Amino acid sequence: MCNNDNNTSNNCIADILKVIVILQQNACGPDSCLDTCDRPILGCGTPISCNTRPVTLYTCSGNGTPWTMPTSKTVVNCEGTLTDTCSAVFRVEKVEDNCATFRVLIPNTDTTSICAYEATDSFFTMNLNCVCAIKCLNDTCVDCVN
Repeated sequence: MCNNDNNTSNNCIADILKVIVILQQNACGPDSCLDTCDRPILGCGTPISCNTRPVTLYTCSGNGTPWTMPTSKTVVNCEGTLTDTCSAVFRVEKVEDNCATFRVLIPNTDTTSICAYEATDSFFTMNLNCVCAIKCLNDTCVDCVN
């Protein structure tokens, strides 16, 4: 259940996203731990090095539908749909208290690339009190992100 009135720093989603940010900043070798969102190492091995743990978000009012956002800065109304202009896959860039900034990712159309997703210039900030679930996808590399 959402608690939009509680702005304390005790938020399990925020805590997990903070771990993911640290992992992405310190991306390193293969992982031997459980395949959970907060496992301590990004799980790619040679010859690629992972720098992103992509996530899908579910809001309290989304009725089990993933949160979607536009893939560009052009105003697009996604309303929970997945199209060429909307995505439900994100890279967490920053977490401050119960707010997180995400970058929208899109599937990589280059079939020769080892990276599953491409970074967009579309960002959004979300109050994590509105997020009731997070799904982590396979760790990957995303070009042009730090």
